[in-house]
Amino acid sequence: MSFIADKIVMDGLTYDDVLLIPAYSEVLPRTVDLTTKFSRNIELKVPFVTAAMDTVTEAKMLLPLHAKVVSV
Repeated sequence: MSFIADKIVMDGLTYDDVLLIPAYSEVLPRTVDLTTKFSRNIELKVPFVTAAMDTVTEAKMLLPLHAKVVSV
């Protein structure tokens, strides 16, 4: 793994670690795959994982996402 990929996988990133700057791109939104892979057998077709903090993620969001992960 490259240094950057290793840092992302091993350390994780938060909002304070990333700065997104709007710019032109040749990438079309419909061609992007944002699948989140938890293991070899578990994938989530949503591009994020909820935070384990009640001020960020409440049961309304967590339970439907959990159901999708468990049912895979």
